[in-house]
Amino acid sequence: MFFDLNIKASSLENNLKLARQASNYGWEHINFSYNQNEFQEGLNLKEEMQNNLNDIINFDFTLEIKSNNINEIRKLTNKFRDKASCISVVGGDLKVNRAVLENVKIDVLSRPYFKRYDSGLNHVLAKEAVNNNIAIELCFKDILKSYLAPRAKVISNFRDIYTLYRKFDFPLILSSGAESVFDIKTTHDFISVFRQTGLTDDEIEKSFDDAEDILDFNKNRRDFLFKGVRRITDEA
Repeated sequence: MFFDLNIKASSLENNLKLARQASNYGWEHINFSYNQNEFQEGLNLKEEMQNNLNDIINFDFTLEIKSNNINEIRKLTNKFRDKASCISVVGGDLKVNRAVLENVKIDVLSRPYFKRYDSGLNHVLAKEAVNNNIAIELCFKDILKSYLAPRAKVISNFRDIYTLYRKFDFPLILSSGAESVFDIKTTHDFISVFRQTGLTDDEIEKSFDDAEDILDFNKNRRDFLFKGVRRITDEA
């Protein structure tokens, strides 16, 4: 299945347009991402969105935290953990990158390379991502909306992350970061672009599996005592 956990949400009308376009282009599940100031408002739209999107596409919500304050990130994560199917934090600041990858309640470190000249990851951080099962997110819009030298730098950062990914095997997810219908691409075009950056077809397919795993895990998060061990209720 084709999963995109980061489509930028806004008004109800725009959300519906984005969802229908994504469905037309082959996407089977999308998550609308809201920042910490808008997330609760987004949840309030869920029922009406379900009424309009039923039988069109599966969807849910991602809390995308944007902050360089480590304490704020921790408090927001604790506050919304049970309400969000995915919690993502936009990286870039090395302190943020490290804090996110050390926090098992967070699902995704998004764009660790954001506003950096390097990838924002190293061997130590890659090991933390593995140990805490936190995904690294690469965003298609960073290629789509950059040109010449800036685009070349983004692709270079992606390739540095691929090197660490192949060595440590942390979860890796690919998203569009789409803000309008013009940003949404067909699944074929999406895959083709990431193939050109250096990922194999198997690695791209696994990225969709990793996205699905995040959603499945969070449906049952309360039942997991720790990674790999789940509480089973005896109904006998």
